Amino acid sequence: MGAWFSTEIVAAGKLRLFCFFVSFIATFLFIRISVRLIRAQVRWWPGNVAPGGMHIHHVVFGLVFMCVGGISGLSVEDNTSVSAGLLAALFGVGTSLVLDEFALVLHLDDVYWTQQGRISVDAVFVAVALCGLALLGASPLELGLALNPGADGQVVSHTEIALIVGANTLLSLISLAKGKIWTGLLGIYITPLALIGAVRLARPGSPWARRRYRPGSRRLRRAEWREKRIRDPIERVKIGFQNFVAGRPSAKP
Repeated sequence: MGAWFSTEIVAAGKLRLFCFFVSFIATFLFIRISVRLIRAQVRWWPGNVAPGGMHIHHVVFGLVFMCVGGISGLSVEDNTSVSAGLLAALFGVGTSLVLDEFALVLHLDDVYWTQQGRISVDAVFVAVALCGLALLGASPLELGLALNPGADGQVVSHTEIALIVGANTLLSLISLAKGKIWTGLLGIYITPLALIGAVRLARPGSPWARRRYRPGSRRLRRAEWREKRIRDPIERVKIGFQNFVAGRPSAKP
């Protein structure tokens, strides 16, 4: 394990990303356990931070940790040092706390345990997926493939780089416009996913469907059928997993 860590993480220049990734997940799991214990009114758990009766949300602490970890991390030149790893981990702690209350920031309202608050869990899951892909060596917008010389040492031209990045970006944007959020975001790292999302039917209610699918058209009917028969069961499984990890939203606001 030590040899793998030295070779695949430290030597590959991924120490900061690894520390960020681990601390991000650990913090999310900890804060979700904490808020669920508070929600259940467990007596032995400390509870909310509320000096003078004012509830301080953990997004505030997250912003502080992000500033300290991010700004201090910029001053560390050796990305394999202990300081670099610790500051990256601190940045991961802050990012996790902020994204866990992403819905609060978006709505400027405490919607943590409402249905609207589920977007925070989605944001965390997307961040974990993208960070995990980067840790495995995936390159956003195929930049790694475009910028690194091939086996023969030939460097890709600027025109080819622009075409590669432009095509990947366009496919990802089309996927997002079709309402395929996961496909579009993961497609930034995995181009075939973006291509699949771009050529398949849009989801009903997506910007693409509203502008290009006429009411009652064959395409819209097919999209609605796929939503009901294919996507809805998958969505129920995803929501069940989210509820298991992060807690079930309240039935009432």
